[in-house]
Amino acid sequence: MKRALISVSDKTGIVEFCKELTELGFEIISTGGTKKKLEESGLSTIGISDITKFPEMMDGRVKTLHPNIHGGLLALRDNDDHVRQAKENNIEFIDMVVVNLYPFKETIAKEGVTFDEAIENIDIGGPSMLRSAAKNYKDVTVVCDSADYQKVITEYKEFGSTTQETKSKLSAKVFRHTASYDAAIANYLTQAVGEENPESVTYSFDLKEELRYGENPHQTAKFYAGKKQSFSLASATQLHGKSLSYNNIQDANAAVQIMREFEKPVVVGLKHMNPCGVGTANNVYDAWNKAYEADPVSIFGGIVCSNCEIDKQTALKMKEVFLEIVIAPSFSEDALEVLKKKKNLRLMTMDITKNKAVEKQLVSVNGGLLVQDLDKGNLDQVELEFVTENKPSEKELEDLKFSWKVVKHVKSNAIALAKDGATVGVGAGQMNRVGAAKIALDWAKEHGVTDGIVLASDAFFPFDDVVKLASEYGVTAIIQPGGSMRDQESIDACNELGIKMVFTKMRHFKH
Repeated sequence: MKRALISVSDKTGIVEFCKELTELGFEIISTGGTKKKLEESGLSTIGISDITKFPEMMDGRVKTLHPNIHGGLLALRDNDDHVRQAKENNIEFIDMVVVNLYPFKETIAKEGVTFDEAIENIDIGGPSMLRSAAKNYKDVTVVCDSADYQKVITEYKEFGSTTQETKSKLSAKVFRHTASYDAAIANYLTQAVGEENPESVTYSFDLKEELRYGENPHQTAKFYAGKKQSFSLASATQLHGKSLSYNNIQDANAAVQIMREFEKPVVVGLKHMNPCGVGTANNVYDAWNKAYEADPVSIFGGIVCSNCEIDKQTALKMKEVFLEIVIAPSFSEDALEVLKKKKNLRLMTMDITKNKAVEKQLVSVNGGLLVQDLDKGNLDQVELEFVTENKPSEKELEDLKFSWKVVKHVKSNAIALAKDGATVGVGAGQMNRVGAAKIALDWAKEHGVTDGIVLASDAFFPFDDVVKLASEYGVTAIIQPGGSMRDQESIDACNELGIKMVFTKMRHFKH
C-alpha cells in the first residue's frame, strides 16, 4: 500500500486532498495538528510516533527526525542494497510527502514579535523531510504548495502515479522553497546580531506577476516581490486599469521615492525616472495644479503620485490629462468614479507609513549585486551653512529645502529649480553640471519664470560657471553640498552677483 506523510502548517485544502489520496489507496501518516484536523473530518491516519516508536517531544521540536522517516524517504527503490537495509531495519517506504513550513516570514512581520517567538517558528523537521523527499524525487512525490494538489491527484488518477517530469519539477520547487525559507531566517538573524558585513547574502523574492515584456518588446520580464513594506510598488494595491509594465514599475517606484520626502501635501509628476513637475500646497488640488503647470508637456503619459487622498475636484483635473498611473494612499469614492471612466488608467493605493528602519537598495550589475543603504539622508540630519554675505529670506529658504528634496531624486548631474513650492525647471543626467543647469534654466525662461528662482544641485560646484549662468536667469539663492577645493570661487561669485548660497555638506548622487 502507498504511504503519504502529511504535515502542514497551512491547512488550506488539505482535508479534500487527503480524502482523494485515501480513495486512491494511500495510507496517511500525520503529525500533531494536521493529524487532529484530518481525523476530525473522518479520515483515518497513522501517528508519526507509530512509525518512529518515539513520542513527539520537546514541544514538538523532535518528532520526524528519525531513520524510520528519512530512511523511508531516501531509500532508492531500484538499489537492491538500499531495499535490503530497509527490510533489515523494518523501514517502510514513504511514497509522498506533503509539507509546508512554520510561518517564519509571517511571524517576523508582526509588530512587537520577540526574538524567542521568531526562533520557535524556525521549522527544522519540515525542511528536512522536504529535502529528503526532493533529493529522492525519482521515487517520492513531494508537495510544498497547495496549488499543486490538484495536479498530483489528476496524474495519480490517470497514470497511477505522478510523472517523472512532474516529480522533478516539484523537487526543484521544494529546493526553491526551502532556500527562500532559509534566506528569510539568515537575514533576520544577521540583522538581529548586528552583522554589517556578512560574507554572503541571499535575498528571496516571490513571483508577483509575469510582465508583457521588459524595457523593450524583445526583452522578457517578471516582477518579483520581497517582504511587504510601506512605499513599495510590490506591496501596493491596484484598484483599476491594465497591468503594469516593466517601465511603469520603474517610473512609479521613482515617483514614490520623491513623494516619501514630504510631510506637506505633495503631487509628483514623473517621466522616464525623473520628475517633470513637483508641487506642494495646503491641499492636494493645489499641489496637483502646481505639479501640472510645472511641465504640462512632459507629464503627458507620465506617472502621478501623491501623499494625500485624491478627491473628486483633483480627479476631474487629472482626467483631462493622459496619465499612465495615479498612486495615492486612498481615493474618495467620487474620485474613483471619475477616474475609472478612463479604462486603461492604473489606480493604485499604497501604505505610506514612515519608519526609521534601515532599508537596503539592491542594484544588479552583470554577474554581481550592489547593496547599499537606501538614501534617507535629509536636511534634518545636517546643520546648514550660510556661506555668503547675505542669507536667504524665509521664503527662499523654504523653496531651497523643497528643491533639495527634489534634486535628490534627479539623475546626476542634477539641477532642480523651484519657486513658490513648485519646480520650475529640472536638468537631469548630464555629463557636466553647467549643462544640466542650462537645461533647467532655459525651461524656466521659456515658460516665463525669470525671477525669484532658487536652484538646488545634487553635488558641489567644481567651478563658478553655474553661479554665473544662474545669475542671468533670475536665480536668487542656491543650495548645494559644498566641499569642492574651489568652493570659494563660487562663494565669491555669489557675493558679487547678489545670490545667496547655502551648503548642506550632504551629497545626493543618483546614478
